[in-house]
Amino acid sequence: MTKPGLFKVVSLIAVVTILSKIAGFVRDLVIAGAYGASVSSDAYFYAYQIPALALILLGGLGGPFHTATIAVFGKRLVNCKDNIPEHENKLLSSYMTITFILFSIFSLLIGLFALPIIKIIASGASPELHQMAAEFLVLMSPIFIIGGLIGIFYGVLNVYGKYFWPSISPLIASVAIIVAIVGFGGSCGATSLAIGTLVGSAGMLLVQLPQFFKAGFKIKPVLNFKLDGMKHIGEILFPAMIGTTIGQTNIYVDMFFVSGLPEGGWTAIVYANRLLQLPIGVLITAMLVPIFPMFTEFVARQEMDKLRYYAHQAIISLWFISFPVLVYILMFSVDGIRVLLERGEFDRNDTLLVSHALIFLSFSIIPYMARDTITRIFYAFDDSKTPLYVGLIAIVVNAVMDWLLVGPLGVGGITLSTTIVTTFNMTLLIILIKHKVKDLSLSKLLLPSFKIFIAGLLMAALCYLLNFVWNLYIPDTTLYVFLKLIFIAIVAFPFYTIITVFLGIEESKKIVGKVFSKI
Repeated sequence: MTKPGLFKVVSLIAVVTILSKIAGFVRDLVIAGAYGASVSSDAYFYAYQIPALALILLGGLGGPFHTATIAVFGKRLVNCKDNIPEHENKLLSSYMTITFILFSIFSLLIGLFALPIIKIIASGASPELHQMAAEFLVLMSPIFIIGGLIGIFYGVLNVYGKYFWPSISPLIASVAIIVAIVGFGGSCGATSLAIGTLVGSAGMLLVQLPQFFKAGFKIKPVLNFKLDGMKHIGEILFPAMIGTTIGQTNIYVDMFFVSGLPEGGWTAIVYANRLLQLPIGVLITAMLVPIFPMFTEFVARQEMDKLRYYAHQAIISLWFISFPVLVYILMFSVDGIRVLLERGEFDRNDTLLVSHALIFLSFSIIPYMARDTITRIFYAFDDSKTPLYVGLIAIVVNAVMDWLLVGPLGVGGITLSTTIVTTFNMTLLIILIKHKVKDLSLSKLLLPSFKIFIAGLLMAALCYLLNFVWNLYIPDTTLYVFLKLIFIAIVAFPFYTIITVFLGIEESKKIVGKVFSKI
């Protein structure tokens, strides 16, 4: 993919992902207005973490099934995408059949043992929450079957350069939940959340089928572990699955410590994560979904110079865009949450609780971007074991940090632990990547990173000044706070961009140049 082609794909994915994120944000508004930070919302979010492991982490964009599919079939089909060999069709069918069988078993076990599972991950919660969360988990357990399969579909479509439906499909899930709450919330209560989640997940899978069939693949039961390529799939998939499960284990560790805090603690952390994922999700999806197949091709062709170039461009571009987002969150977290969520059952105390969690979590955005980029390089080398080992160590770090910080900082201690663990992961992966690419030249990122930091500090000073002047003369109502946030964003973000261009950040110049050329 050429640089112009990459920018075009990144722009398309960014726009589509933004639409999905907006739908997700509206979904969260509806949930917050209906249930606030309560036992019902806690029960749903506790229960949802189990099927989310399959739907988002294992099967989602960048998950093990998506990654393994691209890593294997991206290389096997690199010269025969117009005419799919019969063997490749059988290989994919066998891969999907095995996935369906295994995940069906997991789904059944989760449904049968829902209550014990909830009691383990939320041991400090009330019996009422345990029972409610278990009922939700039983309803959502079939999502496990969907999760593994949807990751394979995402991967196949990305190999063929199809990015629209994989990127837009989360919008379908959000719309289903909104419809369920609005249409059935009165009669079904919070159970409508679980039903809407299940229906939306099925919709995410179904919309992938037309493009999948158009590519020339077929869906038919094949069970053959000895096919050429199955071993390769397993070598990438299983370590990545374990690594992802380990990442989810960190969430369960967080849930364990949060369950001893007052009511609404886990809901606050979930909302903090979702608010941060609004920008992170767009950036990661837009940049790394199209660039990972490129990493895979560069490694297959031993084009290390191109690998270095695009790795640098990805990291600095992500940091260039994410740093002002970090500054804005730190400056206006309370105001932003007040405008976005504070209505219905979601009150001022809930706003302060979510803000407390979000501030500590927001610092993770910088290491998060680098960690995920470098992880994709490991996967391009068919190495999913190294991220797995790093993840194993991270569990211990996370548990220790949670234990040390939850007492003095409450929910903020949990999210600060997440930031520390993300930074730890990034650092260790940077050290270990040298065994794959002898000279990735990551030291070249130091100077542009410092310039971005300086530009961010100047932006923070401008935000503080504008906020101070505004608050002196304008009433403190929700409408005027909303207008303030828009006004400061309109002034501060272009100011930051001008500073980065003035400081000579090449990625900034390229992005600005591309935007102006499109305009």
